[in-house]
Amino acid sequence: MNCGIIASKTVLLFISLIFWAVAAGLSYVGAYMIQSYSNFHDFLQDKRALIPAGIVITVAVVMFVIGLIGCIATIQESKCGLGCFLIVILVIFVAEVAAVVCGFLYSRRIKGSLEQSMSLTFSKYDGSSAESHAVDALQTQFHCCGVKNYTDWSNTTWYSKNNQTVPESCCKNVTSCPKTLNQPDFLNTQGCEPRLEKAIQDVLSYGLLVILGIAIIKFIGMISICVIMCRSNRNDYEQFYA
Repeated sequence: MNCGIIASKTVLLFISLIFWAVAAGLSYVGAYMIQSYSNFHDFLQDKRALIPAGIVITVAVVMFVIGLIGCIATIQESKCGLGCFLIVILVIFVAEVAAVVCGFLYSRRIKGSLEQSMSLTFSKYDGSSAESHAVDALQTQFHCCGVKNYTDWSNTTWYSKNNQTVPESCCKNVTSCPKTLNQPDFLNTQGCEPRLEKAIQDVLSYGLLVILGIAIIKFIGMISICVIMCRSNRNDYEQFYA
């Protein structure tokens, strides 16, 4: 057995052994992306943002079986098993590339769609609705106020109907906050849109980097399968003419 075959088998066995770990990792990433988006679903009207997460979780579901097939096929140098392994890896590789492209394209559209949907949600604030709770949670978590900045509240119905005050969630300290725009020292003056956009971009970048790394491993695995299958075909050829 030459060095190329040994190296190829080592790579494939390594890939097979880490498939379960990868499945667990991808499941975590997918669940984390979905949880992050669900926390701010009132501001994310474009549901295509969940497509990368859905693809990641779907890939994770089949990882265990793929690892088992790859391990057995590599040890036995089974043409059928290696062929199936190659096809499955190729399909997953294409799915992962599609997820990376989809995530990249969506990341360039986040700013415009996010600002529009957030402005609409903030304008519906009344202190008790589901949208209001989402706004309060957002402003509290990110220590922000308004969409672009705290003065955005002056254009809302809430501001005009509540003695020209902002919600308590804008305050740095609720117990001693007058909630008026002319006393900004008591308020979180930074807008929520830039901070939410950064948080979403960070989550998306994290997920895409993981997917890209796994895709590179899949590509090396496909090359290793081709090396082993070519060697097996050559052995069959030599035995036939022996």
